[in-house]
Amino acid sequence: MTRNHESDGLDIPNRIHARPVHRPGSLIAGIIVALLAVLLVHGMITNRNFEWPTVWKYLFNEHVLNGIGWTLILTVTSMLIAIVLAVLLAVMRKSVNPVLRGVSWFWIWFFRGTPIYTQLVFWGLFAVLIPTLSLGIPFTKINFWQMKTEQLNNLIAPGFLAAMLGLALNESAYLAEIVRAGLEAVDPGQSEAAEALGMPRTMIMRRVILPQAMRIIVPPTGNEVISMLKTTSLVSAVPFSLELQFASDAIAHRIYKPIPLLMVACFWYLVITSILMVVQARIERYFGKGFNERSNGNVTDGGDTKGEKPAAKVAEGHEGATTFLGLNA
Repeated sequence: MTRNHESDGLDIPNRIHARPVHRPGSLIAGIIVALLAVLLVHGMITNRNFEWPTVWKYLFNEHVLNGIGWTLILTVTSMLIAIVLAVLLAVMRKSVNPVLRGVSWFWIWFFRGTPIYTQLVFWGLFAVLIPTLSLGIPFTKINFWQMKTEQLNNLIAPGFLAAMLGLALNESAYLAEIVRAGLEAVDPGQSEAAEALGMPRTMIMRRVILPQAMRIIVPPTGNEVISMLKTTSLVSAVPFSLELQFASDAIAHRIYKPIPLLMVACFWYLVITSILMVVQARIERYFGKGFNERSNGNVTDGGDTKGEKPAAKVAEGHEGATTFLGLNA
């Protein structure tokens, strides 16, 4: 550790008075960015084509706020379904059963290989392809349950089920690869040690593998949630007419002013994504607590390796505990 000799009051001859290196580049870059930001804000405020009075008028419009609610519902429900499917697909991809691996590979290949807009259009036309859904004995006319597909699609709201399934199935393919990467990043010795202790495979996955994989899974999953929120603007292909983008477009078409309503939609999307980014950062901090503490450890005066603590300090406050290779007994 470097000692501050000036504070010791020592009279050292020929002492070097070091001065910090001047870095004008940072100051110049800051001035340029601030100037550009001022010009941008000034241009947006003074440009009458934005029609800011119309923006303030419809910012808290009833239909806009209702669209925000449906956008959030669509995002949450689609992501929950996608996460469940992604975990199943990732586990199937790592299975020793070739049939399960093949099904998982085909699912990921199909939903990643076709555009989301095309998939949403297909789900919107699903009632035309299959007018009736039924449950009964195959190859017979015996049905235990039967329902019109259009009636099922309009059960919650017109087009909601088709939009939710389209988003969820597409997202599950991307999340499955994220989950698989997180699972493969965990040291195989962890599961081997758990098996040696007699833990079943389901408990090993739930108590050993997944908690360690979450540190890798959470950041890209948070990005996918934000992406899902913005992708809901495409469900007009179903069509689903209650989400934020469709609601703002409907008002714009009615008053013939698209730009102010686009600004309204941009404002609310930015607000929601900003909140999601804060939540994502907190979740990442929670799952990375142990890792961050190890990687951000300080060098001690005793010359200990970065991130390591002397045995006396580790054992301090744990009387009666025996420490061996990081395990407490």
